[in-house]
Amino acid sequence: MEIPFRKGLYETGNGIYAYLQPDGGWGWSNAGLISDGGESLLVDTLFDASLTREMLKTMADAAGVGADDIGVIVNTHANGDHTHGNGCCQHAEVIASKASALEMSELPASQLAAIMEQARMMGPAGQYLVDIFGSFDFTDVEEKLPTQTFTGEHRVKVGNKIVDLIEVGPAHTAGDVLVHVPEDSTIFTGDILFIEGTPIMWAGPVANWIAACDKIIDLKADTIVPGHGPITDVPGVRRVQDYLHYIDQEARKRYDAGLSVRDAAHDIRLGDFSSWGDSERIAVNVSTLYREYGGDTKPPDVVQLFGLMAELKQ
Repeated sequence: MEIPFRKGLYETGNGIYAYLQPDGGWGWSNAGLISDGGESLLVDTLFDASLTREMLKTMADAAGVGADDIGVIVNTHANGDHTHGNGCCQHAEVIASKASALEMSELPASQLAAIMEQARMMGPAGQYLVDIFGSFDFTDVEEKLPTQTFTGEHRVKVGNKIVDLIEVGPAHTAGDVLVHVPEDSTIFTGDILFIEGTPIMWAGPVANWIAACDKIIDLKADTIVPGHGPITDVPGVRRVQDYLHYIDQEARKRYDAGLSVRDAAHDIRLGDFSSWGDSERIAVNVSTLYREYGGDTKPPDVVQLFGLMAELKQ
């Protein structure tokens, strides 16, 4: 079934829905709804409460599932564009990987709001933050941290549907999770997949991310809902793998040649991937790969990386 990449809720079949948010760039994430036998599970919330409330109203109108009907939220990872609306479903249990739960507490929405308040005084990095996050209201966030965590794999039931949660991180972040509904041949991938947009690797290692793509392919799902971008298929998954292989090879050459992260990010030509949105994320990807190559476990200088992305965006 061909589903257009337009904002809204789309039933992919048998009580499974995808909520899509073009253009799939910074903060414009997808979510999902799994419903059966009067029970409902929400796969991810959105970047602020206003967006999440709008999504939940759409779900209530189109699928008859409102905020109070959501029994479980599964957060595929810790980034706020997939978690900041959790509190809009007051009665829901929130499930995430243990690694994601730990990461969620590191950058609460209040801290992000404070950063955005000062962003215009932070030079190019701050202006870049305004450009990519200025549409979101981080003072309007109903946060709710996970009430249940797991490692490895975890199975839940929604009515009579089995839903498998499969931890594949660290990759994009520390604790990425796939949400697989075997009966309906559907998988929600979180940010293991960015389709028509550039993946951003905050955690790595890159081999884990490539293996996560293999896992998605091996599950042979008919419907693959990415964290950002349009619904995809196996060739779409392979394109993400191709990008990851490519930047790994190109970054390694420049690391071995002694180039800095900045010089390498400027030097790498994206070729077939240059049409993807947010290509400046190569800065974060090279930084993460360099730290992997050197065995550096210190966290990156995020402000510096946003400055480099601003520089590459020009």
